Amino acid sequence: MYPIASKNVAVIGAGAAGLIAAHELRQEGHKVVVFERENQVGGIWVYNPATESDPLGVDPTRNLIHSSLYASLRTNLPREVMGFRSYPFLYKRGSHRDPRRFPGHREVLEYLKDFAVDFKLCGLVRFGTEVWHVGLIENGKWKVTSRKREGNAYNDRNQEKLDEVYDAVVVCNGHYTEPRPAEIPGVEGWPGKQIHSHNYRDPEPFRDQVVVLIGSAASADDISREIAKVSKEVHIASRAVQNGIMGKLAGYDNIYHHSMIESTHGDGSVAFQEGSVVYADIILHCTGYKYHFPFLETNGMVTVDDNRVGPLYKHIFPPALAPWLSFVGLPWKVVPFPLFEFQSKWIAGTLSGRLSLPSPKEMMADIQAFYSSMEASGTPKRYTHNMAGYQFEYDDWLAAQCGCLPTEEWRKQMYVETSMRKRSQPETYRDQWEDEHLVRQALADFSQYFSKVPSS
Repeated sequence: MYPIASKNVAVIGAGAAGLIAAHELRQEGHKVVVFERENQVGGIWVYNPATESDPLGVDPTRNLIHSSLYASLRTNLPREVMGFRSYPFLYKRGSHRDPRRFPGHREVLEYLKDFAVDFKLCGLVRFGTEVWHVGLIENGKWKVTSRKREGNAYNDRNQEKLDEVYDAVVVCNGHYTEPRPAEIPGVEGWPGKQIHSHNYRDPEPFRDQVVVLIGSAASADDISREIAKVSKEVHIASRAVQNGIMGKLAGYDNIYHHSMIESTHGDGSVAFQEGSVVYADIILHCTGYKYHFPFLETNGMVTVDDNRVGPLYKHIFPPALAPWLSFVGLPWKVVPFPLFEFQSKWIAGTLSGRLSLPSPKEMMADIQAFYSSMEASGTPKRYTHNMAGYQFEYDDWLAAQCGCLPTEEWRKQMYVETSMRKRSQPETYRDQWEDEHLVRQALADFSQYFSKVPSS
C-alpha cells in the first residue's frame, strides 16, 4: 500500500547511511534511486590499500581515495550496539567471517552487503555512477546530473552526463574522505613529512622514525600504539592532554604525551606548548575531516562554515528546502547505524506526508536557539554536529517523531560500559568484558526482528 504521497527520491551514496535511507524510503512507498560512485555497497567500509598522491590530503588535484580504513582497524563498538535495529549485527558462519564482538572492518562490510541482499536493495543502486551536480529547479524539483565511470576513472571531456529530475534528494555521502589537517605554526619551513590518517594503512612507513601524532580520538589511540611497535618514538600532541598525564605513556617505552604543538622549525624541531622539544621525521594528523558536498548547489541556503553544515533543523533538514533536501549521518561521536535509521525513518515519513515538520520559521528559531546555546557554553562552531553526551536523547526524540520505540536500555548501558572500558583498558577492551548480562538482553531483543527480515 502506498502512503499519502509517493515521491521520486535520489539518494547519494550506498554506504550504511544510503542503504538504510533507501530501505526506509522504499518501506514508506517512495520510488528510490541510489547513486554510488564505487562498484559495490559499503561506502567508507570498503577497504582500499591505495593512498592518495598527496598524503596530507589538501591538494585539490590529488587522486581521491574514498576509504579511510587502515588494515588492522577493528570496531570500537560491540556488534550488538553497532547494528541497525531492524537488522541485528550477528555473526554469520563463513570462511571469511569474523566472530569477534569487536570485529575487523571486513566483517562490517559483509554485514552491510548482507543487509543490502536480504532487503533486495542492490537493484536500487546505480553502481559506478558519480553525482556531478544537484540543483534546485522550477516547481521545487531537483535536477541531478550524474556520469558513469569508465573503468576506474572519469573522463571529463568525453563522458556523457545524464540529467534527471527528482522530487527530493537525500545526501548520504559520508564525512570521512576530505581531511582536515591541523594548522601548525612554521610548518611551511619544517623539513619532515606530513600525512593525514586518511592515508594511513599500516605502520611500515614509520619504521625507525620519530613521529609526532596530533589527535586524541579513536583512530589516534589505535594508530599511535600500532606504529609504536616499529617507530623509534611516538609523541602524541593533543588538546585533551592534562598536565598530570604528560610524559611517557604507561606500559610503553617510546610513546609520550604532550600538549599541542607550539611551533615547528627548519632544523626539524617540533616545540610543544608545555615547553618540550623533539626532532621529528613525520607529523601524522589524526585530526578529523571536513564536510564536503562539491556536487550540491543550494544558492547559499545550505553552507559549510568551520565544519558547521547549516542551517539544518535537527542536523537533517534545511528549513527553506525541507523536506525536499535532507542529510543523513552528519552527527559524530555517536553510534552511527541506529542513528542513520532513525533519521531515515523521519525523512521517509515527512516526504510522504504521514509526518509533519514545523514551519520554516519555527525550524529556524530552533536552530538559532541551538547555535546560541553552543555560543553561550563556549562550544566551537566546528563541534556543531558533535553529539557526545546527548546522542541517545536525540535518537529518542527522532523515535518519538516517527512513532517508534526509543533506544533499548541495554544498548545505552552497553555503550556506556564500553566507553568506560575503552578509557581504562585501551589495550584490551575489545577482547575482555564483563557485560554478558547485556549481551543476553540484546539477543533476546533481537529475536523480535528475525521474522521481519525477508529471506534472500
